[in-house]
Amino acid sequence: MATGLWIRLTVRVLRVGLTGGIGSGKSAVAARLVERGAVLIDADRVAREVVAQGTDGLAEVVAAFSDAVLDADGALDRAALGAVVFADETARRRLEAITHPRVRARTAELAAAAAPDAIVVNDVPLLVEVGLAPTYHLVVVVQTAVPTRLERLARDRGMSRAEAERRIAAQADDARRRAAADVVLTNDGTLATLHDAVDALWKQRLVPYEDNLRQRRVVPPRPVEVAGADPSWPQQYARLAARIQHALGSAALRVDHIGSTAVPGLAAQNVIDVQVAVSSLADADGPLADRLANAGFPRVPGQWWDDPRPAGSGRWEKRLHGSADPGRPVRLHVRVADSPGWRYALLVRDYLRADPDQRAAYLLLKRDLVDAAPEAGESGTARNPWFDEEYLRAEQWAAQTDWQP
Repeated sequence: MATGLWIRLTVRVLRVGLTGGIGSGKSAVAARLVERGAVLIDADRVAREVVAQGTDGLAEVVAAFSDAVLDADGALDRAALGAVVFADETARRRLEAITHPRVRARTAELAAAAAPDAIVVNDVPLLVEVGLAPTYHLVVVVQTAVPTRLERLARDRGMSRAEAERRIAAQADDARRRAAADVVLTNDGTLATLHDAVDALWKQRLVPYEDNLRQRRVVPPRPVEVAGADPSWPQQYARLAARIQHALGSAALRVDHIGSTAVPGLAAQNVIDVQVAVSSLADADGPLADRLANAGFPRVPGQWWDDPRPAGSGRWEKRLHGSADPGRPVRLHVRVADSPGWRYALLVRDYLRADPDQRAAYLLLKRDLVDAAPEAGESGTARNPWFDEEYLRAEQWAAQTDWQP
């Protein structure tokens, strides 16, 4: 993991990571976003700036690798440097130790210079390859079929087919990029079609996301609807969890996918439930709350707790955060590690994963409750007596299986 490039989300400016394979049309997307009003930070340009002629970065590179990596004019000869580090991991890491902190510092400087309501787009060709996805509020991937990319590289850059294929093979494949993507823009059609997709993304998601982030406002709840099971929910959770863990660091003792979307095959309201374990609720009320808000997960106003199991044993207090992203509703439950509420969320999830009959019974009951009180959402299931019985069955299952959270 190239942690030297990581930048923590510490300011209220929306940071969008933009990437795509060579020949995908990523530059066309970047240009259109700039036309809409985005502030663009080009990673390749920054990487060149920090080792430009006369910089401390170039001086340190020469000190490390000798003046054999300079051209006749005293500028960095990238081909010569590449020949030195390409097959030597120690040399490559030495180079990264010189360049990455400078790239990170310059990128942070450019982002900090943006207006408070800016949408900052980082154009990073190798965003997925070096593991930078969690450092952005949203990752946009431009995806284009390989034959189309080969055609464009030959037409626009004069590349031979063999060279184009080699360059494509050296990058992450489409499946790996999709796994990191919050948004995939398909670019197999006309430029006008691509522009329409970018414009829709800007208007419907990026602009409201930026406003919500700056105002620390949770996306308003949508009308409750129990949707069919979505096989991509675990992957969506994984992206959220990586972003949350990056934002919180060691303050998050554990991050888990809970709730109905964490149970494979179970129909559910299209909201990802995430549980963050902390040492105490005092920790949840301190800098942790600000870090979550800056990462796109503001606190939901009010006091929050879970109804205990069994009933009558006192409230299980927690903190609740939501999502500022209009395209991905989230309920983020902050609970004390090893507390009853924390344990219960994990127990029920694992019990339902293990027992298909109980999944079916749970789904039938949930549909009935949501139909009867749609304004309560899935939270309306909490007070139904059936769940006290379910809790006892889950505890019996835990004892029989030696389950541990």
